[in-house]
Amino acid sequence: MIDFATARRMMVDGQVRPNDVTDLRITAAMLKLPRERFLPLAKADLAYLDLDIPILDGADGRPARRMLKPMLLAKLIQAAAVQENDVVLDVGCATGYSSAILARLGHSVIALEEEPSLAARAKENLAAFGVNNASVAMGPLAGGWPAGAPYDVIVLQGATEVEPRALFPQLRDGGRLVCVRGGSAAGKAMIYRRVETDVSGRPVFDAAAAVLPGFTATPAFVF
Repeated sequence: MIDFATARRMMVDGQVRPNDVTDLRITAAMLKLPRERFLPLAKADLAYLDLDIPILDGADGRPARRMLKPMLLAKLIQAAAVQENDVVLDVGCATGYSSAILARLGHSVIALEEEPSLAARAKENLAAFGVNNASVAMGPLAGGWPAGAPYDVIVLQGATEVEPRALFPQLRDGGRLVCVRGGSAAGKAMIYRRVETDVSGRPVFDAAAAVLPGFTATPAFVF
């Protein structure tokens, strides 16, 4: 039987800290939260491996979904520089692990999910761990959640093949959006920042992740 507490420490010490994650609030949150509890029982043994874990297999026509590897999640959150008064939108929260981490850093979190079974798990998990400053919203991921805007931080829990322009108006002046741009191994983690009405982005590190539903590029017409 796996000693999950030891595996959790090894994850932080072997994957997160060596990849330039220096924000002690992030590592403390990852050490505290039992990641295995946010996975299907059959996948719990994979919780602390350095990989994107399948949490929805894509059966019945539903898009397959994966939980971001710990190192990538930590680096994205660190790039967003979440502050204690920030309002955060967590796009594609899945079973709520990322939202629980973000809730320990910011003022409040809206955990957005479009798959009903995942949204239900997220609600159960956040309640089980007493996360009272995060709420789950259901709707298409690509549309964000305008009812809770403006946000200081928006985090995409997966990749996007297109610039996420639909989410830019939901950022507060000075707000940041972090995501992985491109679903291939040649992808880049991006940070977009809004200054008044302008939004500009820059790459911050190499990254790859599964593309979130609604964030795929439209196939180009070929003559």
